[in-house]
Amino acid sequence: MQGYKIFIVEDDPWYGKILEHHLSLNPDYLVSRFESGKACLDSMHLKPDLITIDFSLPDLTGDKLYKKIREINPQVPVIVISSQEKIMVAVNMLKMGVKDYLVKDDTTKDLLWNSITRIRENHSLKKEVEQLREELGQKYSFEKNIIGQSDSLKKVFSIMEKAIKANINVSITGETGTGKELVAKAIHYNSNRKKKNFVEVNMAAIPKELVESELFGHEKGSFTGAVARKIGKFEEANGGTIFLDEIAEMDLSMQSKMLRVLQEREVVRVGGNEKIKLDVRLIVATHKNLVEEVQQGRFREDLFFRVMGLPVELPPLRQRGNDILILARHFTDLFSKANGLGNVQFSKEAKDKLLSYRYPGNVRELKAVIELAAVMCSDNIIQADDITFTSIKANEDLLSEVKSLREYTCDIIDYYLKKNNGDVLATAKMLDIGKSTIYKMIKNGELKEM
Repeated sequence: MQGYKIFIVEDDPWYGKILEHHLSLNPDYLVSRFESGKACLDSMHLKPDLITIDFSLPDLTGDKLYKKIREINPQVPVIVISSQEKIMVAVNMLKMGVKDYLVKDDTTKDLLWNSITRIRENHSLKKEVEQLREELGQKYSFEKNIIGQSDSLKKVFSIMEKAIKANINVSITGETGTGKELVAKAIHYNSNRKKKNFVEVNMAAIPKELVESELFGHEKGSFTGAVARKIGKFEEANGGTIFLDEIAEMDLSMQSKMLRVLQEREVVRVGGNEKIKLDVRLIVATHKNLVEEVQQGRFREDLFFRVMGLPVELPPLRQRGNDILILARHFTDLFSKANGLGNVQFSKEAKDKLLSYRYPGNVRELKAVIELAAVMCSDNIIQADDITFTSIKANEDLLSEVKSLREYTCDIIDYYLKKNNGDVLATAKMLDIGKSTIYKMIKNGELKEM
C-alpha cells in the first residue's frame, strides 16, 4: 500500500524534527521536512497528500505560501502551525481554506496527529462516496445502459431527458420485459434527487391487507402483529423517488388513500395521528392501459390524472428493428465474459431467426434466449438451431396490435410454417387451407420461403 505523504514546513529545525519524529511513529506516514516555503514549493511535484506549514517562515508568510500551494495543487489539505495566537489570523487562514490552525504549545503534536487522522478519514470517505456515485451514475446512465439505436428508443431517451430536468411525476407504460424499472432508476439517478433514496414497490407482490402499512407505515399496536413502529415506503423515499410498479393492481379503496397522500403531500401511519410532510417524486409503471382501466371503473380517474405526469411509453422489442441484434450482441458479450466462453459470434441464419421472432417477453425474453444459445453453440458460433423460442404468451401477443385480417393471416401462417420447419403441405393441412394459398403468398412476398 502506498504511504501517506506529509510535508512539514518548519524553519525551527529542533521543532520540525519533533513533529517529524512524532508523525513517523505511524509506519504509513512518509514524512518530509522543509525549512523554507521555497523548498516546499520546489518539491510539490512529489504530490504530497497533506502539508503542515509554519505561519512565520523566513521567506514567505503562511498566507502567501498557502496561496502558492493552492495554485499548484488546490486539492491538497493544509494545516497551519503557528506561534501566532491572534484570533483574526486564525480566522482569516480558515476562511482561505486551510483545514486546521494549531497554536504551538505542549499539546500541538497530539492535536496535529488527531487533525491529520480526521482529515485523512474524511478524505477517504469523500473519495469512496464520489466513487460510488460515479459507479451509480455509470450504471444508470440511460444512454449506456438502455441499449439500442432505433428511432423509437431515441424518442424514449428524449422524453427521459425532459423527466430528468423537471421534478414532475412520471408514468411508464410498456409490455412486460421492456425495461420499465431500468427507466425509472435511470431517471432518478440522473436527476437532482440522486443523492436521496430510490424506493421500489411492486404493487402486484403485496397482499391486499398489507398494502397500506407497507406504503404508509404503522404505529406499534395498531393491529395484531404490529409489535413495533414501521416506517412506510413513502417516508423512506422522502427527499428522493418512490417507484410504484404495476400501479394498476392497486384496489379502489387503496387508490382513494393514495390520492389523499398525493394531494396533501403528507402521510399518516396506520394507527397514528402524526402528519408527516412528504417531498417525494412519484414514478409509476404498468403493463396495462390505464385509460382502459379508468373506463372500466377499475382505476380512479382523479388518481389517474395525479399519477400520469410525464408519460413514457416503452416500445415492444418487436418494433425496435435492428436493436434486437445490438441487444443480442450485448447480452452475448456479458454472458461470455461472466462465464469465460470467449468471443461468441452469430451466423447469418441465427441473426435472421432473431429478427423474425416477435418476442412477447421482450428484452427479458431475448436475454434468456441468448444466454441459452451461448451455452448450446459449438465452436463459439451461434447457429439458428441453437436458438430456441419458448413463448408462453403467443395468443396474447397475437392480438396486441391493430392489424388487417390479411396481416393476421400472414402472421398465423408464418408462425406455423416455422413450427413445421417450412413444410408447406403440413402447414396447409394443419390450418385447413389450400397449399396453393401459401405458395401464392410466398410468391407475392407476403411470406418468406424457408
